[in-house]
Amino acid sequence: MQRRDFLKKASIGAAAGAAATIAAPAIAQSLPNVKWRLTSSFPKSLDTIYGGAEVLANRLRAMTGGKFDIRVFPGGEIVPGLQALDAVQQGTVECCHTCSYYYVGKDKTFGFGTSIPFGMTARQMNAWIYFGGGQKLLDEFYSNYNVLSFAGGNTGTQMGGWWRKEVKTVADLKGIKMRIAGLGGTVFAALGVVPQQIAGGDIYPALEKGTIDAAEWVGPYDDEKLGFYKVAKNYYYPGWWEPGPTIHFFVNKAEWAKLPKEYQEAFQAAAYEANVTMMAEYDHKNPMALAKLMQAGVKVREFSPEILKATHKAALEMYEDESGKNPAFKKIYVEYDKYRRTQAAWFSLAERRMDSFLQTGK
Repeated sequence: MQRRDFLKKASIGAAAGAAATIAAPAIAQSLPNVKWRLTSSFPKSLDTIYGGAEVLANRLRAMTGGKFDIRVFPGGEIVPGLQALDAVQQGTVECCHTCSYYYVGKDKTFGFGTSIPFGMTARQMNAWIYFGGGQKLLDEFYSNYNVLSFAGGNTGTQMGGWWRKEVKTVADLKGIKMRIAGLGGTVFAALGVVPQQIAGGDIYPALEKGTIDAAEWVGPYDDEKLGFYKVAKNYYYPGWWEPGPTIHFFVNKAEWAKLPKEYQEAFQAAAYEANVTMMAEYDHKNPMALAKLMQAGVKVREFSPEILKATHKAALEMYEDESGKNPAFKKIYVEYDKYRRTQAAWFSLAERRMDSFLQTGK
């Protein structure tokens, strides 16, 4: 698959709609009926992140006259949310919608597909995946697990989670039990935090019962829906471990190979639309949700320079250590970090200055 060539050929928003009205009759006459199941890692109640899979399924039905039909299942209905990738790898389902970094327990290299601490933002991740060689690097790694990947959403830079107590120093972190996904947990662990991997729908009861002392999920919109503010009032930022987390569709390689070329093209177009739509929807919803949270008495706090410096140092040490013993990790990290530095040099100029002026008037 040449993703870059595909993106050059298709302008997804309008083109997908046009394909639905023009190409569907021809497809309906000549191509087979295909029924797939997609297991999500997310509950239906989190409509924006779960909705990415519904965007994919709905668009595919529209573009193929209903002949390529993907049924979406919430996390837990077929397999637990954190086992979605395993289900695709084993052929239990044809595809899933999940975060690659949920599986860093298998190999820390899984972190790159979603986000790594102090890594790239959503726009930078899209640039890397679609045009910077990221897709090729990721699929080379994922092929070891019998899957192909398609970017299918992003939340934007996340918040730093909900904490029962205020944390100002590195010493304050010691012994804190925190729900945190991906390599952020590894970094925090180096500073004394006890990371917990808990699926989205199970976080609130754990925080309410005191099983954990802190929890991160996404941002204001989802976090308000999950009700974290009712049991923890300190809302920290930024989520340095998730500056631009990409959610992926993973497809079983054998099932992908069975698809007609037209369906493969349609899937890629629908995934691209889901990717763009999710970020736009979160950008629309988060400001309003944050205002509501602040009205409810939430205390929005910034991580101290001491904590940010310590976590950044621990992250760089982890990358060096993992690169020294894991060739797969090193291969992607070298290219990822090179691309990140180039992106940072550009974003630090016009865009950062414009944002600063709009915020301060100076």
